Amino acid sequence: EQRFRSGANAVQHVESGYCSGCLGKDNARGQIYEFAKRQQAMNRYISDAPRLTYGGSEYSNNSGVVPDFPYQCPDCNKAFRQLSQLLQHQDNKHSNSSLMLNL
Repeated sequence: EQRFRSGANAVQHVESGYCSGCLGKDNARGQIYEFAKRQQAMNRYISDAPRLTYGGSEYSNNSGVVPDFPYQCPDCNKAFRQLSQLLQHQDNKHSNSSLMLNL
């Protein structure tokens, strides 16, 4: 059991690949990306997610490949390779820690 100071720190721990259940960095990054894509509240932070929904259909990218910079700040459009980087950016640059509350 490990405790973290922030949601960004917890996500960073998983993305680093040090979490025993994640089986390496690439697998961990892919799992976090797939989880984030399934969260409707995350659509505005996923760079390739549609900004509009059509008839209630969900966003789905079944390619199985994580884009190089899949996350994007909706406030300044800066792109990020890891979700933890976006979370830290939101906290530090936009004083916005509400992203983790929506997950």
